[in-house]
Amino acid sequence: MYGHPISKELQKINQGYPLTQNASVLAGHKIKTEIPANKLLDTVTLLKKHGASLLTLVGVDEREIKGGFGVYLVFSLSAAIMEIKVSLDPDHPSYPSVTPVIPAAHWLEREIKDWLGIVPQGHPDLRRLAVHPDWPSDVFPLRKDFPAHGEVPRVEGEMEFFPVKGEGIYQVPVGPIHAGIIEPGHFRFFTFGEDVINLQAQLFYTHRGIEKTAEGKHFHQAALIAERICGACSASHTIAYAQAIEALAGVVIPKRAQYIRTILLEMERLYNHVGDIGNICAGIGFNFAISRGAILREHLMRLNMRLTGHRYLRGTVIPGGVKINLKASSELSSIRSELSQIEEKLCQLTEIMLASHSLLDRMQTTGILPKETANDLGAVGTAARASAVNRDLRRDLPYAAYREVKFAVPIQQEGDVFCRLKQRIDEGKQSFAILQQAFEQLPPGEIRVKIPDLTPYQTAIGYTESARGANVHWIMSGPNNTLYRYMVRSASHCNWPVLPLCVPGNIIPDFPLINKSFELCYACLDR
Repeated sequence: MYGHPISKELQKINQGYPLTQNASVLAGHKIKTEIPANKLLDTVTLLKKHGASLLTLVGVDEREIKGGFGVYLVFSLSAAIMEIKVSLDPDHPSYPSVTPVIPAAHWLEREIKDWLGIVPQGHPDLRRLAVHPDWPSDVFPLRKDFPAHGEVPRVEGEMEFFPVKGEGIYQVPVGPIHAGIIEPGHFRFFTFGEDVINLQAQLFYTHRGIEKTAEGKHFHQAALIAERICGACSASHTIAYAQAIEALAGVVIPKRAQYIRTILLEMERLYNHVGDIGNICAGIGFNFAISRGAILREHLMRLNMRLTGHRYLRGTVIPGGVKINLKASSELSSIRSELSQIEEKLCQLTEIMLASHSLLDRMQTTGILPKETANDLGAVGTAARASAVNRDLRRDLPYAAYREVKFAVPIQQEGDVFCRLKQRIDEGKQSFAILQQAFEQLPPGEIRVKIPDLTPYQTAIGYTESARGANVHWIMSGPNNTLYRYMVRSASHCNWPVLPLCVPGNIIPDFPLINKSFELCYACLDR
């Protein structure tokens, strides 16, 4: 009856509420339960005690199907995924905030207040996050009665920054419009002399309505939307979405498709990591590394084109498998040879970089993210692993063909800019090794299976470990194979909140370097 060790303890806390357990297409075990709001904090405290990590937190307007609102919390726990639901009052939806117990929930809870009007009572910071001060306080765009193409009247309002006061303290506003061709973000530096003593950020300037647009769409149509969440992580987002649909349908894709997905994901990781290794040096004007990194990235993207017909790997993945088969063995042999050459050139470049005392001087001890902060706030990807957080979904909750290939998960200790650079270098080496194994072991066979009709109003998640970290896609199915609710928790959504915490104690000219070392995505927030 009790498949997972934590199940008995959960049943003791939530007596009278059923707990379902079954095998999962992705994780080895899946647990679902609904609990009353007054038992939520006890439940998440128990999960934290057992080492659970929060994957996502989702608010849903279920008034038309279940008479109220719902909040869903999804955790990873050992080799299991656990989903908890709390049902809320339709007129005054609120629940006890889990942020005091699990700080990683802080942005997710602020978002559901902005988008749905669901209030996390006891949250330490209920300022607006995803909507700006000119948005009316009683308009909630992810409620079902909000028209997707409606026009919203603007109101007067001021940006809400925490005050920093004292003699000799200056404010330095940067953005939201920047000198480079990047998306908007406003950064408010509070300085004393040259030293930054506080940094606050205002993001979410170009919200695109991705999740609202997906509602009511057939799940195959919604795959095109998932593919366009982020240009540089297209494969990662689409595969995470596809895996959510497959988990909901109980479908296992063919082995060949699993290997092809692994190849796509590692090619995407490589061109991002290689480009970022060079781009980090833009923060200190080390032009040799910038240009060499860009050249190697271009070579990798041309290999993407030869492999799939698209430099950014779009149009390659569908729910049920992949759309493209790989080229003949002679072409793959040539691509493998070129990958080896790129690996050698990258090794030469990084040896030159790591021998530069001026580069090391700027990077070491700059922009430190302590392990405890990274862990508490749920940092993911290279940012977390560079701060000694040993977490990687490819290993911890394997998907695609990651069970079949051998790789290590590199870890750095100091959490500074240099460690984030070194983390990408070490992870790049592992990606080259994974790719060579995947090409060598690539099995014959089919590349897709048909997805059967989806049962309405069921939930599932899919996830991938992208170049920036864990992307998590949560779906609730609707009638006639549509999506009732779609929520995307990107890696950048986890890492943007920790970036400002790495800047105090440095000087303003260090910020571009620190920022580049995280290489966060605005588009993944403005979904």
